[in-house]
Amino acid sequence: MADAITVSVLGTGIMGAAMARNLARAGHRVRVWNRTRAKAEPLAADGAHVAGTPAEAVEGADVVLTILYDGPATLDAMRQAAPSLRPGMAWVQSTTAGVEAVGELSAFAREQGLAFFDAPVLGTKQPAEAGQLVVLAAGPAGARDQVEPVFEAVGSRTVWTGEDGAQASATRLKLVVNSWVLAVTHGTAEALSLAKALGVDPQGLLDAVEGGPLDMGYLRAKSALILNGDLSSPSFAVSTAEKDARLIVQAGEGAGVRLDVAAAGAERFRRAAAQGHGGDDMAASYYASFDDSAS
Repeated sequence: MADAITVSVLGTGIMGAAMARNLARAGHRVRVWNRTRAKAEPLAADGAHVAGTPAEAVEGADVVLTILYDGPATLDAMRQAAPSLRPGMAWVQSTTAGVEAVGELSAFAREQGLAFFDAPVLGTKQPAEAGQLVVLAAGPAGARDQVEPVFEAVGSRTVWTGEDGAQASATRLKLVVNSWVLAVTHGTAEALSLAKALGVDPQGLLDAVEGGPLDMGYLRAKSALILNGDLSSPSFAVSTAEKDARLIVQAGEGAGVRLDVAAAGAERFRRAAAQGHGGDDMAASYYASFDDSAS
């Protein structure tokens, strides 16, 4: 392993906590902060220092890793961290923040003299826990050696998309991939809801496509969650999926592209959240097909 470094992780939700654990297991010194401290406290058992403020968390860091809910939350945390930031620190920004927000974050990085990396990740809870995320990254070639130990600890591979994080090339790719992921999720949910409404055995759908070009592991994984009613331990929550869907639609509008499916998908997530499924796995899009969330 390369020499140990000090990594500050701001945001210890499903993804951030898993990434922090893998950084600690790789032998790095890890400092963590979360707005709700109780979500960060368990990481102390993995050797992480749990900080009370963002400024405390980034003290002495070689790399700051942010993986919070959205762009505004990230910018707020980094502004709170500003008293302890040093010119030359590397900032790995892994929040799915949207194209416009990345511009704001990179501007803050320039003000602070930070080496800014736009670096969202592909993967959900299980690959995050296994250190098998795919890191999509854009940032200065001259500072990549600073962040490569972080990427090696949390991911299986890194896909470099450019040398200027401010251009948001990695975030743009993440939004494109997520548009596909969310479309497949809704497609699965709607097909199963239609099967229920028409009195069709849902297993018939899976049997009909088995082994063919329409079959895929993702269909089977999300179908199992829906059919077993096992949605309360999300790999990707409805509320976060709605946020990402709206960022996708916004990015499309900014580029002059109409994304009708993504817009409708965001509305499905909103309805599912209104029915009480905001913290459930995004496969709970299924319930948005029914007036009664218990259907």
